[in-house]
Amino acid sequence: MKLLILHGWGGSDAPHWQAELACEAARNYGTVSFPLLDNCHFPGKNRWMRQVKTILNDFKPDTVVCHSLANTLWFWLCEEGEIETVERLYMVAPPSLSTKEATIKTFFPAPLPEKLYAKHAEMVVSDNDPYMRVDEAKRIAEHFHIPLEVIENAGHINTDSGYGKWEYIEKQILGNNL
Repeated sequence: MKLLILHGWGGSDAPHWQAELACEAARNYGTVSFPLLDNCHFPGKNRWMRQVKTILNDFKPDTVVCHSLANTLWFWLCEEGEIETVERLYMVAPPSLSTKEATIKTFFPAPLPEKLYAKHAEMVVSDNDPYMRVDEAKRIAEHFHIPLEVIENAGHINTDSGYGKWEYIEKQILGNNL
């Protein structure tokens, strides 16, 4: 497995579940790319798109895991249509397509592309995420005809809401390799 993990606004360093997933994948002999995207606290859509396109072309992952703003970035990459299809895509805690946060304004309003450039995709959200309502998440999942997992009281599914080591996502991504 070649696993690409893409963080959101501000990064996902330890003890965030993405950092834990990267460690667990590497510990089980997976090939992992978990890049720190350029200027993660003040991201720009065009910079991130260039950086991730280079990573996709060089690393050629079969599995991509996006958290938060990385999902929006993935939508922009799909809208542009210049990326290769991956085997699996996991979208965790995407923000609303109409997010109004000033620091990340270059990403919004975000498109809802025709396809996700993934053979298999899933979305995981929380019923109390301050950045995405469940009804919008359901519409997005229905648009792509993908499964949607709604977790109760998980906030933005990040370190602040208690998501360090996360066995659910590790099992989804690594399966029997644990």
